[in-house]
Amino acid sequence: MLVRAARVEDLDRLLHLAGGGGSGLTSLPASEERLAQRLESVQASFEGGVAPADADYLFVLEDEAGQVVGTSGMLAAAGLREPWYSYRMGLTVTASRELNVYQQHPTLFLVNDLTGATALCSYYYLPSERRGIETSRLLSKARFLFIAEFAAEFSPRVIVEMRGLSDIDGRSPFWDSLGKHFFRMEFARADYLTGIGSKAFIAEMMPKFPLYACFLSQAAREAIGQVHPDSELGLAMFREEGLTHQGYIDIFDGGPTLEAPLAQVRAISESRLLVLATGTPGDEAETFLIHNRGRQNCRIIAAPARMAAGTLVVSIESAERLGLRAGSPVRAVSLVGRSSGGSLI
Repeated sequence: MLVRAARVEDLDRLLHLAGGGGSGLTSLPASEERLAQRLESVQASFEGGVAPADADYLFVLEDEAGQVVGTSGMLAAAGLREPWYSYRMGLTVTASRELNVYQQHPTLFLVNDLTGATALCSYYYLPSERRGIETSRLLSKARFLFIAEFAAEFSPRVIVEMRGLSDIDGRSPFWDSLGKHFFRMEFARADYLTGIGSKAFIAEMMPKFPLYACFLSQAAREAIGQVHPDSELGLAMFREEGLTHQGYIDIFDGGPTLEAPLAQVRAISESRLLVLATGTPGDEAETFLIHNRGRQNCRIIAAPARMAAGTLVVSIESAERLGLRAGSPVRAVSLVGRSSGGSLI
């Protein structure tokens, strides 16, 4: 499997993927016009010279036959052109000595605190292609290796909005108890509108005053900060890299927003520049995430490799997938940190 930069000619295949992504994949909507526009922006971003406020990077996962079977992406600096809204979880305390009353009320504040952060998005690949945790890690973590290579073009803070709880029909208890009262539309429709860039209605219609969580339904309160079952693996992978939940949640479904300083993301801080060598990695070889250091021709793989005196020894097949020859510089990092172990719970 190979992760590479998305291209304009990937449009048809990406439309197919977007159609199967369902609700929650808001940054890859099943709209041919919107996707075509995004791919043009993506291509310009990989070519360089795009301001961080407009830079949009989309990667695709290719199988052995060269078919696009998945995506992952990131915005270099979210919210610098259109507002980026979140709820920040706070606490309001009411007390009266005379009445012997002391109450703590979880409270939601509508904020733009995450404006300017690098936002990970568009992670999806076909269920039929989900061949194991290694491929999932490759598709998700490839973004970090690209950021490490071009760190000056990204924010010092990285965030990712995790998909919140919803039922098999796509109904969100958080939305039904809160957002629906202000927007008068179904969750899927509001989610789609944000995905195609129509975000002004949020500012126009959302209440600006703090909201007391106690007024929400029990199901909505229980959904706050929880991820959809389909996103539990993604949550574990981000935690593996050092991202944590610091109290921000999605305004639509209540899913948690994870964040970390770039310098504290494992795959970024531990990545190294090495010289590629071809040979036999050996039975004790570790799986490495390897980037050919390209931008427009970005190619990233996960493959068995071993480090030896400043070189990274890989098989000839791995070098070919990277489009490189022995002696070429690469950026690499262990696919899994030594302290993380090899399994996810």
